[in-house]
Amino acid sequence: MLGGMSGVDRRTFLLATAAAGAATTALPGSAHAATPVFEHGVASGDPLPDGVLLWTRVVTTEPIRWEVAKDPAFTRVVAHGHTVTGAHRDHTVKVEVSGLRPATHYYYRFTAAGTLSPVGRTKTAPRPSDDCGSLKFGVVSCSNWIAGHFAAYGYLASRDDLDAVIHLGDYIYEYFEPGVRVTEPQAECETLADYRTRHAQYKTDPHLQSLHAKHPFVATWDDHESAENASSIGSPVHDPATEGPWATRLAAATQAYFEWMPVREGKLTRRLHFGRLADLTMLDLRSYRTDTTILGPAQRHWLASSLVDGRARWKLVGNSVMLSPLKIPPLPGQPSTNTDQWDGFPADRDHVLRALDRAGMKNAVFLTGDIHSSWAIDVPFGDTTVATEFVTTSVTSDNFDERIGVPPRTASLQIEAQFRTLNPHVKFVELDSHGAQVLTVTPEQVQMDWHYVADKRDPNTSTALTHSWRTRHNTAQVEQIL
Repeated sequence: MLGGMSGVDRRTFLLATAAAGAATTALPGSAHAATPVFEHGVASGDPLPDGVLLWTRVVTTEPIRWEVAKDPAFTRVVAHGHTVTGAHRDHTVKVEVSGLRPATHYYYRFTAAGTLSPVGRTKTAPRPSDDCGSLKFGVVSCSNWIAGHFAAYGYLASRDDLDAVIHLGDYIYEYFEPGVRVTEPQAECETLADYRTRHAQYKTDPHLQSLHAKHPFVATWDDHESAENASSIGSPVHDPATEGPWATRLAAATQAYFEWMPVREGKLTRRLHFGRLADLTMLDLRSYRTDTTILGPAQRHWLASSLVDGRARWKLVGNSVMLSPLKIPPLPGQPSTNTDQWDGFPADRDHVLRALDRAGMKNAVFLTGDIHSSWAIDVPFGDTTVATEFVTTSVTSDNFDERIGVPPRTASLQIEAQFRTLNPHVKFVELDSHGAQVLTVTPEQVQMDWHYVADKRDPNTSTALTHSWRTRHNTAQVEQIL
């Protein structure tokens, strides 16, 4: 049901354990509250046909009861148990629930010392052998607290029709600067306590809390969960002389992420099955990255094999940075390519795309975050196309117009045209808007809808469907719908 490889190496986890021993026990939230509170909400993740992972945080020394029911009033409880937590894991709680029915909505809650958590809603995946008529996923990336409010998350939370939410990374941002909202800590994150505090603050956002409580997440990380353009060997913004060893900082960021996110421990590279209709492969493009590889040998081989095994009709890939080759228009101070993307690792990309080409596989769809803009692309290999790529815009993180200080839909129009001219495989690009995406999968097609917010600075802003593109079965080409 769940296939993959360990997402973080043993060295990172050993360092994380050492960092935990040095961390203070007075950590984010109500660390000394007399009555347990669930101020960070509840969440679920990585749905399987017979189970799901549940998450919350509560400061208590008492056993914590968890319940799963078929109804929100909990008159039909189908699973329950007890667990404990403590300062060693920042008082976060994870429960692996099994024995559930496939493709079914459930409700869950926690109880600590007589205090009830909010009620969460989740959904299990269909069996791998099931024929699904359709699937629908929310798709998001790049939510920067200082840049605005997470109304795009709130939009997805308002929908009842999602099977899961795919988060493609930059769930938090580690740096500090003035903005629409003030981050905690009011400094760049470097230590375990820093990263825990930042994660804790994000999970107080009402839109994000409501989304976690409404739909299961399938998440991976990108760079800002640790530091900009991070890899296994460093970050260009990390100075060991003043900030200490990179391995120690990375271990701290890693531990905080696995404590605070509804993901299974150490498993960011994995594959989830959604009936015969789709496999969802989630990549980790940071943990194995060096100067010469973005995937690492084991993940590269696993990905190429997973994409061509022929089991599911569609192969969806959660991919944190752009796969497609991209020439960048001449811009002051900008390089002609972005080597933080797959463009910096052409051998890895060729290995994966060659496997698709040899297999004649045309139904791979890469779902990408990172660059705070919207794209629909025919992924080229030689003189043909072998896959499609849909790139999500940011929830709030600044994009083109904000970075250069111009009104939206002005200077960007010319740059978008230049991108399309330089890159004929790019069929759609929009550089200015923020929002969330909805991906609909049927046997005939995969369709991405971009829903843009009117004003990311307004927590109550409106959201509108603005663009829709699709790829049809066995074509590896995108076409516009809206």
